[in-house]
Amino acid sequence: MSRTIEVCLTPALLHLYNIENSIVVVIDILRATSSITYGIDNGAEAIIPVAHVEDCLAYADKGFLLAAERNGEVVAGYDFGNSPFSYTKEKVGGKTVVLTTTNGTKAMHMAQERAYKVVVGSFLNLTSLCNYLTAQDKNVLLLCSGWKDNFNLEDTLFAGAVVNVLRNDFTHSDDACVVAEDMYLMAKDDLRTYLHKSSHSHRLAALNIEEDVRFCLKLDLCKAIPVLEGEKLVPLFKS
Repeated sequence: MSRTIEVCLTPALLHLYNIENSIVVVIDILRATSSITYGIDNGAEAIIPVAHVEDCLAYADKGFLLAAERNGEVVAGYDFGNSPFSYTKEKVGGKTVVLTTTNGTKAMHMAQERAYKVVVGSFLNLTSLCNYLTAQDKNVLLLCSGWKDNFNLEDTLFAGAVVNVLRNDFTHSDDACVVAEDMYLMAKDDLRTYLHKSSHSHRLAALNIEEDVRFCLKLDLCKAIPVLEGEKLVPLFKS
């Protein structure tokens, strides 16, 4: 039986998909899954995604770094938010980070309840991720974290990039794959210009973090594929 690839455009639609035999790729390009990928690639021991800001406090006495973002901004009193520039070797190498974000960490927990496996995708690890998915004998669901359960452009563009790379190895089983791939092919020569249309891009621009946005659109800076094991995101392949 051929493997299928599907795109779920928002976590609000996740209940419509059978994912018990699927590898779910959680996508939150601006910026959670980009920062997580970068952090794991830079030697973070683990990143623990939690649903609520208060959940971070349960780890306060363990010596972990606490990262909390809401509506694009660092929550007051926390070590940092979800800017990829906070996840450098110097800051996270050998350390565990507890992270909560507006959209991405929520999507991870939702997927983990039923999925065969949950991994993290971003433009930063696109080729490594696609090579891994090709080598597995599992269906794939690309789960776009969206923005507060609404559709967004940037996550869908990345889903389209994955669909495009894997198009000869998987059966496209939904129209969302078609839309995502068409969007990516239209935008791929200048992703940043295309994303100027996006609502989240405008939100982030107001926060003066254009460099974060541009960094999150870079291709293949990382080899690491974060995988959710229990409560922790860890490297799929140990180096």
